[in-house]
Amino acid sequence: MKFSQYRFVPELETNLETAGFKKPTDIQFKAITPILKKEDVLAIAQTGTGKTAAFAIPVIQLLATNTKKLQPGEVRCLVMVPTHELAIQVADVFRQFVQGLDIQVLGLFGGTEQDPQIEQLKKGAEIVVATPGRLFDLESQLVIHLEQVEILVLDEADRMLEFGFLKDMRHLVKKLPRFRQTLFFSATINENIKDLAYGLVRHAVRIQISPKDKVSKNIDHFVSYIEMDHKRFFLESFIFKNPEAKILVFVRTKVRAERVLNAMERVDIKTETIHGDKEQEVRTAVMERFKSGTNKVLIATDVSARGVDIPNVDFVINYDLPDIPENYVHRVGRTGRGVNRGTAISFCSEEEKEVLKEIETFLQKPITILDIEKKDYKLTVDLTMDSTKDWRTLLKEQEKLEQSLKGKPHKKKK
Repeated sequence: MKFSQYRFVPELETNLETAGFKKPTDIQFKAITPILKKEDVLAIAQTGTGKTAAFAIPVIQLLATNTKKLQPGEVRCLVMVPTHELAIQVADVFRQFVQGLDIQVLGLFGGTEQDPQIEQLKKGAEIVVATPGRLFDLESQLVIHLEQVEILVLDEADRMLEFGFLKDMRHLVKKLPRFRQTLFFSATINENIKDLAYGLVRHAVRIQISPKDKVSKNIDHFVSYIEMDHKRFFLESFIFKNPEAKILVFVRTKVRAERVLNAMERVDIKTETIHGDKEQEVRTAVMERFKSGTNKVLIATDVSARGVDIPNVDFVINYDLPDIPENYVHRVGRTGRGVNRGTAISFCSEEEKEVLKEIETFLQKPITILDIEKKDYKLTVDLTMDSTKDWRTLLKEQEKLEQSLKGKPHKKKK
């Protein structure tokens, strides 16, 4: 089936054609029709399969064929996402598809000035893509009004219903009209929140794409056993062997991110970091440089693992294994997106072997081991350009990083 067979409004058809959308992916094919019928949908599909377009396209068609005059602050479609980066990305996808239509799209997220967002709300925004913090901040100021919401979308739905966001989501549902269309989209769904998810929809159409294989078939993923203190040498070697590749490196914490960055800088490898301690403006600029290829190596915490579509990532390196098994799927899914192939390699230390077992249990299959021969292992460690290999230096570096991230203590007033 082709997109032209759906008989979308002419402007949407033109925008899809301009964007190179000819045939829907599996998730798009299965989701578009029930959404157009105004049915609730609960959809689980692998990363990189086109989930954002699967709800954005039919939502725009529904709004375009049933126009309404909005009062200041009113919203017709509310899309909830867990991170700033995902809010920016999803809003951009909607904007791409509403060109030529009288439909306004607004991204609401923290870390930026409120005033421009408030001004846009006053002018009207049919579609709002929001993170919970900023949404409820503006809602408490009576700047945004949710009584007219016709469609609620939870993107990365499992994360939005986890404990950290659960209170916000329950508060949100009380503010929305009872009779609305609800759409859930995610790459994974935690068994613990399944009942909660089903409780928020009405006779939902349930869609699952490749449920037995949680990692896309376009991704070759491996694990190598590497001692914790040697990981930086293997990352250095890998980057030098792939100088033109775009490489996304995942670490567990913001301290680790800065520590790995320092280790790469010592061997003259240019890289950047992205994590929750950075201002939103800085994070956006870092992400843009990585997307454009100006910077080819990005070290990230899981803030960048959820849903963010970064074009042409050649390799994902799990420098640290994720504590939450589901996050493995989201991390490796940053490569091999769409029709592209990708490779993910995890560095597993002795201390992380239990975590690896949990990930393999979640995947319901073992991850292929990429063996490193003893002589090659020793050679990689011995030939590093890093001259600060002793443990005392590393401990001092760790203490310095922790202090810098905590910030200087305020002086007491006399």
